[in-house]
Amino acid sequence: MTATLDPKDSLIQTTWHALDCIWEGREDTVQQGLPHSQLAPAWQLLLLGDGSPTRHLQLLTGERTEVDLIDMSPIGMDIDGAPDSIQVVPGPRLRRQVWLRTASGQRLAYATSWWEASHVDEYLQNRNLPIWASLVRLRTELYRDVQGIYYGQSTALESAFEQSGPFWGRHYMFWHHGRPLTLIYEVFSPYLMKYLGETHPQQ
Repeated sequence: MTATLDPKDSLIQTTWHALDCIWEGREDTVQQGLPHSQLAPAWQLLLLGDGSPTRHLQLLTGERTEVDLIDMSPIGMDIDGAPDSIQVVPGPRLRRQVWLRTASGQRLAYATSWWEASHVDEYLQNRNLPIWASLVRLRTELYRDVQGIYYGQSTALESAFEQSGPFWGRHYMFWHHGRPLTLIYEVFSPYLMKYLGETHPQQ
């Protein structure tokens, strides 16, 4: 079944969908990788690699990756329940939430990002494009710094993905010219097992 955007979804939301963690790993885990019995190699490439998830999803599905924008909310200097590294993103800040989906409407991932409000228009000139597509158009040189990985539950994401949890997610920082550009938190749908296989191959 295809999970599509509910037209009643608001562009102003007071919360975002963090996982209720069963397990989490920090930068040392990201650098070392996980035992294959905990997370299959193909899933580790998606979650722990420093490539573009937008590009990876397009290659996996054979369809263009599109964005449904569900939230653009000014949060000022609030840390917003985000990973600790939000504190290096200059404020006041703006929170952006999106679904990443195939052109035919299948939701593949959820992402929240936090930006310096005064610079977001500079980098997201078309806010309905995936972040990577926007930055590529600007020829922006970036370093993707994966800082954490998560395994957990979310009732909201179960409903949105029309898939049962638990879910795998991660957070990373984009750096540009040595300065933090945006902090991103992503959660991937188990639907991707269609292309990547089971997340826990030895269970």
